[in-house]
Amino acid sequence: MEFLNYHHLRYFWVVAQESSLRKAAEKLHVSQPTISAQIAALEGVLGEKLFRRSPRGLTLTETGHLAFSYAEEIFALGQDFLHSVKQRPTARPLRVNIGIADSLPKLVCHEIIKPIFSLSQPVQAVCLENKTSDLLAQLAVYRLDIVLTDEPAPSAFPLKTFNHLLGESGVTFCAVSKLALKLKRQFPGSLDNEPMLLPTSGTAIRRTLEKWFQEQGVHPRVIAEYDDAALMKVAAADGLGCFPLPTVAVNEAVTRYRFETVGPAKGCVVQFYAITAERKLTHPAVVAITSHARGELFG
Repeated sequence: MEFLNYHHLRYFWVVAQESSLRKAAEKLHVSQPTISAQIAALEGVLGEKLFRRSPRGLTLTETGHLAFSYAEEIFALGQDFLHSVKQRPTARPLRVNIGIADSLPKLVCHEIIKPIFSLSQPVQAVCLENKTSDLLAQLAVYRLDIVLTDEPAPSAFPLKTFNHLLGESGVTFCAVSKLALKLKRQFPGSLDNEPMLLPTSGTAIRRTLEKWFQEQGVHPRVIAEYDDAALMKVAAADGLGCFPLPTVAVNEAVTRYRFETVGPAKGCVVQFYAITAERKLTHPAVVAITSHARGELFG
């Protein structure tokens, strides 16, 4: 039976945190050759390299990222164990790392993840926003527990992932009060040649909207395109144009941000997915997210 040397793992963990053998040696009060030998021994057991050299110092390989995520959990659990034995107060939170596609409206994202904060165990959520392809790469090496996006992982993606459909929503156009009042008249024809803020080309919601515009025979004047849905909302709040929003988030947009609805894009549907590295969902926070979305949010 093989056993992991936690002394070697701790040296690796500190070097990964510092991205430097010299800084790690100073922190651990040992020599750099000692640390190098310990990491080499760990790599020998694992049969994989954990670091590669770069102009910025040491960077983790894919196996290094995986080892680091386990080391974080192992040493946090060890510290919690010491506190418990010595009867010190402890309330170790359940950590969940959530990747959020930058094209997703943040109002929808908040509604999707909100139930994790009502779990009986305290939760520490780490939310990272990026392009879906970059998030999937982190998911594949277990740096993320779940990725929220508006389309499934591409079949050509080289690493194994599993798509979980959370639900779907219609699309509604919103704007500040003055513009909304103007555009409500004779909607959807009123959108023709009017200022419009849209997600960038290639996103799921943009594709379905382009088809809808064509079907309605309207040609809005696109004055800005956004990768970041939050920035699009800020621009809309400044009165720059009308913008599309999943209908599931419209009530929140109206009550919290004072937008007004212009009208629904009938027939337009956007889907929401949770993507995981495992088929079976076991992380309590991930289970809470998917159950709430399917049962209550999207119904």
